[in-house]
Amino acid sequence: MRRNTADLTEGPLLKGLIAYTVPIVLTGVLQLLFNAADLVVVGRFCGSISVAAVGACGAVINLLVNLFIGLSVGAGVTVAHGVGANKDEDVRRTVHTAIPLAAICGAFLTIAGIVGARRILSLMGTPDNVIGLSTTYMRIYFSGIIASTLYNFGGAILRAAGDTKSPLYFLTGAGVVNVLLNLFFVIVLKMDVAGVALATALSQVMSAALVLWALMRREDACRLKLREMHIYWRQLIKIIRIGFPAGIQGSLFSISNVIIQSSVNSFGSVVMSGNAAAQNIEGFVYISMNSVSQSALNYAGQNHGAGKFDRIRKIMLACLALAFGAGVSLGGLAVLFSRPLLSIYITDSDEAIKYGITRLMFICLPYFLCGIMDVATGMLRGIGSSVAPMFITVAGVCGFRILWIYTVFQIPKYHTLEILYSSYMISWTATFLIETVVFYIMLHFMSKHQKAKLQ
Repeated sequence: MRRNTADLTEGPLLKGLIAYTVPIVLTGVLQLLFNAADLVVVGRFCGSISVAAVGACGAVINLLVNLFIGLSVGAGVTVAHGVGANKDEDVRRTVHTAIPLAAICGAFLTIAGIVGARRILSLMGTPDNVIGLSTTYMRIYFSGIIASTLYNFGGAILRAAGDTKSPLYFLTGAGVVNVLLNLFFVIVLKMDVAGVALATALSQVMSAALVLWALMRREDACRLKLREMHIYWRQLIKIIRIGFPAGIQGSLFSISNVIIQSSVNSFGSVVMSGNAAAQNIEGFVYISMNSVSQSALNYAGQNHGAGKFDRIRKIMLACLALAFGAGVSLGGLAVLFSRPLLSIYITDSDEAIKYGITRLMFICLPYFLCGIMDVATGMLRGIGSSVAPMFITVAGVCGFRILWIYTVFQIPKYHTLEILYSSYMISWTATFLIETVVFYIMLHFMSKHQKAKLQ
């Protein structure tokens, strides 16, 4: 493996993790700024109904996209295993399988998102004064979804090879373009939510083009040559074996969020507006913790390929500490400054701001639980286990939340936002504990098997 592929199996662990994670955090923040720019611009120039319309789409978009984003996780882990084991040909074949797979996934999502937008939003109980704008936003957003899937697959490959800085640089440029186009389409052309959706789609095209350009300029086994793109079945099967359960997990996770969003919708457009703004603020806390889980995945992946199981145990503890610290500090700050932060998004409804504060209180303060849960998930996927975290998350997060909504939440005196939001904290805790036990059991048997082979 040549020099521009970073070796995550050697060197100081904590220092290396922080240096590796910071660009991922900044990249994730820029991605969130796409949605933040959408909400801020429509909130200030179009009103709280438009904020609700954009916010109502988030859970639906995640539901449709997460299955295929899971496959990008599979591509990244497969590349990381090849890099750690110094198997250049496996890495090359994975790269040239992943990119056409991303295009196929994007084409499917384009059709599903455009055709199914209004029907799905209607099933979610989106109010009549919101659903028209939400449908417009979703259809335009999904018209550029191929670019989004190409970026996610390409970015996963770059991170698995140790390059977390290039995606950051690319999203910086795309983020600036997104904000400028938002302002132009909404203020100058008066396009409302259609303008912010179009701006997001165009900026995604730019970021995808830059990621593909970076892959084509690499000098190692991760170099992309367009003429050599081909579906290699062995690599495809491994990508699917790791990525499909991750995608199913993400989609089922999103189903629980769709059900929760539907429950929020039942309280009306004012609550929807406050909920949407709070969710966007939470996103900045979440991405900091989730970036640690991405680092955990790729560090575990390369070290698994190299057979360094003792180092994997140290990676787990270091990543848990980093996610805990990020969650406690940033979650606390989000709650402390909740009113001025929410006022950036909502300018015409003090009641909506109060509902946003309620969500932040119940979700942001214990958000570190979500962060450490994601680290456990990332570590399991990094060592090649994707089915176990899928089943655990489906039961611990999705199953529990759905059960909570259709039992406890249905009791009249408990039919409140506070009770609804409480389901998050309980599900994070249970899922983290189970995943951690499973991780250490699996790692023990992998280490034991390796020692047996060496004897």
